[in-house]
Amino acid sequence: MDSVFQDLYTKYHQDVFQFLVYMVKSKEQAEDLVQEVYIRVLKSYEKFQGKSSEKTWLFSIARNVAIDHFRKEKGWKGRLMEKFDWGSQQLKDDVPLPEEITIHKEELRQLFKCLDACSTDQRLVIVMRYMNELSITETAQALNWTESKVKTTQHRAIKTLKDLMNDKSRKGGESNEKVRLG
Repeated sequence: MDSVFQDLYTKYHQDVFQFLVYMVKSKEQAEDLVQEVYIRVLKSYEKFQGKSSEKTWLFSIARNVAIDHFRKEKGWKGRLMEKFDWGSQQLKDDVPLPEEITIHKEELRQLFKCLDACSTDQRLVIVMRYMNELSITETAQALNWTESKVKTTQHRAIKTLKDLMNDKSRKGGESNEKVRLG
């Protein structure tokens, strides 16, 4: 079990940690939640039947840990994405010019603000698909949804994000009233 656990940890720790940081917007809280994920992995590994990949199974556990965390907080749906520390956001690219970094960082900031206008399900799909690079099948398995639901939710989230980003660019970045989608 130690070697299996170590293998899971080595392969997926960074992805699980990033997923939880995106979800709870706090590195410290994500660190605590990652520990909870691995505690649940240790407790339930014997029950893992291999019907999905280990990565999908791990993200499913991480998703449930994040949801449990939000359920413990007041108003978890509305506060899912507002906790991220924008000041500590670092860009990994060492090559771009300072102006490009500034523009890219501002675009990311606007994208995350627009992501707040998406539903919780839409945020989950966007984070899993584009930030954690899970396939549609893996995302569907992790969320216990059909692939069709993932595709539909992703399509609606992208349309919402595109519309909101266009609105922000037309209005010079000023925030528009948030549109909540179901």
